[in-house]
Amino acid sequence: MRSRSKFALLSLVVLILFAGACRKQAPAPPPAAPPPVPPAPARPTVTLQASQTFIQRGDGVTLNWSSTNATELTLAPGIGRVSPEGSTRVTPADSITYTITATGPGGTADTSVRITVAVPPPPPPPPAPKATIEELFRTNVQDAFFDYDKSDVRADARDALARTAEFLRAHPEIRVVIEGHCDERGSTEYNLGLGERRAQAVRQFMISLGVGAERMDTVSLGKERPFCTQSSEDCWQQNRRGHFVMAR
Repeated sequence: MRSRSKFALLSLVVLILFAGACRKQAPAPPPAAPPPVPPAPARPTVTLQASQTFIQRGDGVTLNWSSTNATELTLAPGIGRVSPEGSTRVTPADSITYTITATGPGGTADTSVRITVAVPPPPPPPPAPKATIEELFRTNVQDAFFDYDKSDVRADARDALARTAEFLRAHPEIRVVIEGHCDERGSTEYNLGLGERRAQAVRQFMISLGVGAERMDTVSLGKERPFCTQSSEDCWQQNRRGHFVMAR
């Protein structure tokens, strides 16, 4: 009887162990969900516009701006911190680039606008004073030079007299005196006669070039008023001439 009870008890234990082994293991519970990540701050945006981008020096221009997601705005050069949206009037003296920078939790952003300032041209120089008729006479009227003891008009003298005649024809209001000059060699009387012949030769040549005879008088000064006082050929050549003087 005791043996039968032990067997029954052992069987019951085996059955319980077998039942426990056959039972499926329960799944582990899922991990807890992480807390939600907050969204990243939005990046700032900023715009900057000018009422005009090309102005004349002295004119003004209006700058307008707006922004989003910004906590601080700086407008440069020369303006500094500004509100998130606004405008300001500037009068730049020279071409310049304005830049606005927006700063916020999401970073920075900037934009620029270029203002071109036109510099007026410098005032024209004052007109040169008009040359007087005396100045024009000294510039355009040329003397005729002669060889030693000669009164004929040589080739270089013809060229000089042609330019003189052109000026006198353009200014018919001018009258002249043609002076005959000689170098220091020879007597006073001889040089007075030679100077007269030279003055008359110049006058006749001018008449042939179209200058009215009534506009020209002659006088001989011989060797009395030399242009050069040295006793050399270069100096003597300067004194052998038909010289024009504007009549008063």
